[in-house]
Amino acid sequence: MSIVLEVGTKNYIDDLLSIKKALSHMESLVGGYNGYVLSDPSSKFGWTFFKLAFKSNLQNGIEEKFSDMMAKYRWSDQTQKFAKFMTDYLHSRGCDVTIKSVD
Repeated sequence: MSIVLEVGTKNYIDDLLSIKKALSHMESLVGGYNGYVLSDPSSKFGWTFFKLAFKSNLQNGIEEKFSDMMAKYRWSDQTQKFAKFMTDYLHSRGCDVTIKSVD
C-alpha cells in the first residue's frame, strides 16, 4: 500500500524546492529512486496544498532504514507514524510545511 500525504505550505515555491532536495537526499540514503509523485497545487486562505504520493520502493526503503526511529512514535497506525516521521524529516531539512495522511 503506497502512502499519500497532503502537504500544506505558505511559501510554495521555496518549500517545493526544499522538499525536492530533501526527498532526493532520502532517495540516495535508501536507494529508492523516482520514488514519489507530486500532485498539482491548490491554494486556500494563503496556504498552498498538494499531495505527495510515495511509491513502494521509496516507502519501503524509508520504513526499513528508519524503523527504529518510527517505532518511537506513539501512534499505533503505521501511516500516521510515517507521516510524523516525514514531517520531522522535512522540518529538519528546512521545509516549513504541515503534513497529514490522506486515506
